[in-house]
Amino acid sequence: MPGFDIRVNVNSRGPMVDGRAQRAVRDYTDQVDYRVATEAENLVLDHLGRSIKKRTPYYETRVGVERSSRGGYEVTDHGVIYGRWLEGTSSRNYPVTRFRGYRAFSRARARVQQIAPGIARRILPRFSRRM
Repeated sequence: MPGFDIRVNVNSRGPMVDGRAQRAVRDYTDQVDYRVATEAENLVLDHLGRSIKKRTPYYETRVGVERSSRGGYEVTDHGVIYGRWLEGTSSRNYPVTRFRGYRAFSRARARVQQIAPGIARRILPRFSRRM
């Protein structure tokens, strides 16, 4: 049986090797997190706008998106003292008072969990070209 000489050439260039793919994935996940958070912010503000009868702009101007200490982004009211009461999670809500809260953040969270995959799919093509 004659001997065979097998040679393999490996191309060690490209996005997987030089880090471009990893950067694209990191940028993609950051962009998805940010878009989902801004959509949640819009949902919170929309719900508050429809729920609050006598609107004062202070609380709504405090609702915003910021980087989370755990990574990613979060929607917050930046610690407004009566924010938990408006949400309905304070000890001063029902049964202490009749007010049960607007539940704007919890409703937005539930809705965003449904629409987040669609947001991620819409953003993906722009980043997949970089890989």
